[in-house]
Amino acid sequence: MIVLREGQIEVTAPTVTAKLLQGLHKKLDVLEQDKEHFYVIYLNSRLKIIAVEINSIGTVNASIVHPREVFRRAIIENSVQLIVAHNHPSEDCAPSEADIQITQRLQKAGEIVGIEIIDHIIFGQTTYFSFKEEEIFGMN
Repeated sequence: MIVLREGQIEVTAPTVTAKLLQGLHKKLDVLEQDKEHFYVIYLNSRLKIIAVEINSIGTVNASIVHPREVFRRAIIENSVQLIVAHNHPSEDCAPSEADIQITQRLQKAGEIVGIEIIDHIIFGQTTYFSFKEEEIFGMN
């Protein structure tokens, strides 16, 4: 489900991305906010947002993500870079083992299709964790 279509917003830093996602997430139905939502931000070569999509909705502590679903729209949208993100309703934004594993899978899939994952952001209402800021998996 596309939640934003934009051609002017430039993603300059993880803080900008996290604030954008927090704002979009607050617009969801209150009953949905306590579930994990996996977002994909599709970017052009100048780091401008093509679209933001809720790729999947999970449970209170998990979200199912498949690379095929992430990259299908990326190819359709002619995206050259992606930022993936999801919320942690618990507000503990530290990545779980599952978060680390899906990030690695998405990076490998991106290498195959030529679309780079430039960050994975985990966010709560007021806090966030950025794989890029922490320089995990060469995202820097």
